[in-house]
Amino acid sequence: MLVGSVQMNVRLGDPTNRDRCVTKVHEALSQGARLVVLPECATSGYMLRSREETVSLAETIPGPTSEALHRLCKAHAAYVVIGLLERAASGIFNAAVLIGPSGVLNVYRKAHLPRLGVDRFVQPGDLPFSTKRTKAAAIGMLICYDLRFPEAPRVLTLQGCEILALPTNWPEGAASPVLYTKTRAHENRIYILAANRVGEERGVCFMGRSQLVDPGGNVLAEASSDREEILLADIDPQVARDKRPVQLPYDIVLDVVGDRRPDLYAEIATARRADVSRKGHHQSVRRPRR
Repeated sequence: MLVGSVQMNVRLGDPTNRDRCVTKVHEALSQGARLVVLPECATSGYMLRSREETVSLAETIPGPTSEALHRLCKAHAAYVVIGLLERAASGIFNAAVLIGPSGVLNVYRKAHLPRLGVDRFVQPGDLPFSTKRTKAAAIGMLICYDLRFPEAPRVLTLQGCEILALPTNWPEGAASPVLYTKTRAHENRIYILAANRVGEERGVCFMGRSQLVDPGGNVLAEASSDREEILLADIDPQVARDKRPVQLPYDIVLDVVGDRRPDLYAEIATARRADVSRKGHHQSVRRPRR
């Protein structure tokens, strides 16, 4: 199965972004790609400065972008994931949408919001993490900063996710292509298709380095830091279904699903911060009286 990641220079507030996304997806599908991932906020840009600006660039799902990409998916029997600002009855969200030959298949709303750009003006995601099984593979979605939280891709893995589509807007200095893509792929035995962007918006430079990573944490393809590119790689979703790889020469079997101990993990789901985060690092030490 050929998969792809589109790295592009999204132009802030430019209505031609949608047409450029369609053109690049068509190029990837024409080369035989079955699944293509585009960046976060690919139709709007990210460094927005107000709630009003955010609302003006949001669209519905289904809407003009999903409908334009649906026509391509239908013609090529393919799937596309794109990040965009969603206008819903419950608010404005930083969202990703999975589109296939039959139309919109799944919507994800960014759960973890950094204090940066448009994420200051949208609502936290209110939909559960969700994996959609398609004729191509079982596909899950996260967005950018979500990857910093190991619980999110692990939930998708437990649902049977084989390919994690990750629309993102990594700024310069982000650790994700160095650490998190490879770590999350390896610890969950899944493919990760990360689509980042290049260029500059309101003084923030984006680092590119979109990646296609296999379940062993190996980078199959990586884009440059400054050019628009389409990454393509052949993958086998069956590899991501095997969570018990035998690691020679010692015949060690590691089962990243079956060896879990959920009976010991209850504290992960508690709604409180760790003491070090709540109280800060610079606490006075009270010494016992002698």
